[in-house]
Amino acid sequence: MTLTDRRWRQRGLLLAALLAASANAQQMLDVRIENYRFNPPEVSVRVGDIVRWSNHEKRTSHSVVLPIAGVPESERLFPDENWAYRFERAGRYEYHCGPHPEMTGVVLVAE
Repeated sequence: MTLTDRRWRQRGLLLAALLAASANAQQMLDVRIENYRFNPPEVSVRVGDIVRWSNHEKRTSHSVVLPIAGVPESERLFPDENWAYRFERAGRYEYHCGPHPEMTGVVLVAE
């Protein structure tokens, strides 16, 4: 194998490694809190991904309660504030707003 062949092979291996790393990279998905609803109310992510909830109300505070995940209730999110959580295990995670329990949503986490 010539030096040129080796360099092309090394570049190909490096490119393959970079593509694999980017395919496995975590993603962040945004859920808007507006009109006393989580929008969208159901999201699908992969293990390691992050969901970020952002309050887009004008005057109301909200929180996120993920009972099945064993996570304490988020701090109150006032307008223009957000809170994020990384999902480390596959499953169905139903959640609700602490002060407004009628506000509900679901995060579906796949391998």
